[in-house]
Amino acid sequence: MRIAVGSDHRGVEMRGKLIELLVRLDQEVIDVGSHGDVPCDYPDIAADVGHKVANGDAERGILICGSGLGMCIAANKISGIRAAPCYDDVTAELSRRHNDLNVLCLSGDMLGDRLVDRLVEIWLSTPFEGGRHARRLAKIAEIESRHDK
Repeated sequence: MRIAVGSDHRGVEMRGKLIELLVRLDQEVIDVGSHGDVPCDYPDIAADVGHKVANGDAERGILICGSGLGMCIAANKISGIRAAPCYDDVTAELSRRHNDLNVLCLSGDMLGDRLVDRLVEIWLSTPFEGGRHARRLAKIAEIESRHDK
């Protein structure tokens, strides 16, 4: 799977470790940065990852900022993106099973390395259930299409 990964300055360290994990899991990584601790604006990174996923250049994306919330808000402005922060096993699993989450948002400040590894592994391996959930996602896509005009 091709995964676009991006972080602001507060997620740089975690992004590096996460990329190593993804490579070990035989995932193809598109690293969009940022590449240092100089403060940068998370909406720029979220837009880059979000557009790569929405355009099909990546199948999924992972975004990291201080809380995961800012990245989530910015990424969800892009039509076709379903981004959410996940903080535990349950949210990581349900985000895929029920919401077909295509952009995982993580906190660079509040999550430890082992937990992040587990969340990412759960998120990567959990399939979308479809069924009633697909109907609900179609309704979300309809709402997006009305706002895109």
